[in-house]
Amino acid sequence: MSFKPIPLKKTRRIPVLPIVVVIFVIGIVGGYLIYRYVFSPDSGSRWGQYPLFLQNPDRFQEAMLKPGQRCGDAPFAFPTSGVIFGLWDQSYRPGHRHSGIDIFGGTEPGVTPVYAAYPGYLTRRGDWISTIIIRIPDDPLQPNQQIWTYYTHMASQQGESYIVEDFPPGTEEVYVEAGRLLGYQGNYSGDPVNPTGMHLHFSVVRDEGGVYLNELDINNTYDPSPYFNLPVNQKTNRGEFPVCDGVLTYEDW
Repeated sequence: MSFKPIPLKKTRRIPVLPIVVVIFVIGIVGGYLIYRYVFSPDSGSRWGQYPLFLQNPDRFQEAMLKPGQRCGDAPFAFPTSGVIFGLWDQSYRPGHRHSGIDIFGGTEPGVTPVYAAYPGYLTRRGDWISTIIIRIPDDPLQPNQQIWTYYTHMASQQGESYIVEDFPPGTEEVYVEAGRLLGYQGNYSGDPVNPTGMHLHFSVVRDEGGVYLNELDINNTYDPSPYFNLPVNQKTNRGEFPVCDGVLTYEDW
């Protein structure tokens, strides 16, 4: 007697690689969406209106701060004209924490003046195209402690400096009063193909042994909020434009 072999059923193999790829993509997209919702500058109403600001800055007059404006007993007067879109400790990309405030003037580059917010000693390194830093020997909020105020993006997309001629590259320790004209807002990024939006970046930098620390690291800067009496900390102001809710006075600049 002969037996006819019974064919075994083939087990259907589930393709593992495509599933892994799909899970990976879902994880990346999900993580990005969570980041955008929780951390990104678009998470509040402020940055959502930036395209409208570019189209018509005049619509934002209530949020437009003026040079020389002082909120209550703030030690610093406001250094330029513009709307604050970028806040301290804000994130523009994963892993990034913004170390200052970004003030957008709403004009063409080289038009909106920038002034010293507080008196001190100005330095412009030889390789600084768009940047100056001012040493303040006695911090008005922390007596007997030195700080620095940092101003940048004062140049064109192509690298034409908008810093006034009084402060050429290599300037060191030149005393300036509050209200001294420093330059004009620009959009210089160091890469002509990818300019920043036209604005002034301002930060308050820590001192160590008489030397300013690296401003790019937020841990080397102070929250500017108490220096201006304005809500410019992203953790406490998620979506509103920073404006003064106290008594306003103006310096005669």
